Amino acid sequence: MARLHALWMSAALVALAATGCGVKKETHQKCLDELTTTQSRLSDTEQDRDAKASEVARLETQINELKAERDAISAAEREQQQRIAEMQTDMNATRQELTDLRTQRDKAEQRLKAFRELYDRFQSLVDTGKMQVEFRNGQMVLKLPSEVLFASGRAKLSKPGEAALTEVFDILVDFRDRRFLVAGHTDDVKIRSRRFRNNWYLSTARAVSVVEFMVEAGFSAHNLGAAGYGEFDPVSPNDTPENRQRNRRIEIIIVPDLSELPNLRVQPTS
Repeated sequence: MARLHALWMSAALVALAATGCGVKKETHQKCLDELTTTQSRLSDTEQDRDAKASEVARLETQINELKAERDAISAAEREQQQRIAEMQTDMNATRQELTDLRTQRDKAEQRLKAFRELYDRFQSLVDTGKMQVEFRNGQMVLKLPSEVLFASGRAKLSKPGEAALTEVFDILVDFRDRRFLVAGHTDDVKIRSRRFRNNWYLSTARAVSVVEFMVEAGFSAHNLGAAGYGEFDPVSPNDTPENRQRNRRIEIIIVPDLSELPNLRVQPTS
């Protein structure tokens, strides 16, 4: 608009000058016509410039919007790729856990099969009442009444007790490489003996006698352990003579190998 105003001022000055100088009317009109044409062209040019500037601004806005959309898409793609990677990791971990579980199941089935076969071989001793077999806490437990192995209040194996254990060991020999825990148990009747201060001492001494006899039978001392529980791990209430008799027992526990236990994954602590 400033340039247009300047042109009008120039046209006015030209007209005044032409009048004062005696320029021909035709020449004067021609100059005015050219000036008008120039002014019209200039106005069109300025309008075109403004339109193009507006278009440039619009295009710049669109470019910025497209850039923002592109950045958002890129961020979404990165997030999606990260999620895919995490899902792949989880899937691989799940597959490995499934493989581990199948391996553990196969081992458990093999172990259970071996225990069943062992149980069948012990059946004759079970039928005669010399022992009981049960599974407790994932372990095979052989229970022998103390009366079969020891005289009352004594920790030395009796001859019938040695014979009974020999029958057990002849069958248990196939598991000779396994670890065993021999546990002694009593009823709640307090013992009166110079040798044994209480039932813990008696039950432990009886367990040690069985362990020593197992070593003599060819079991490795490195795979054996002895424990005495006294009257504190009963299988029946100590309220009748029959129940107290059940509580007086020796247990031979077949300890599972570490490889047979479920894999333990320790979570890192913060």
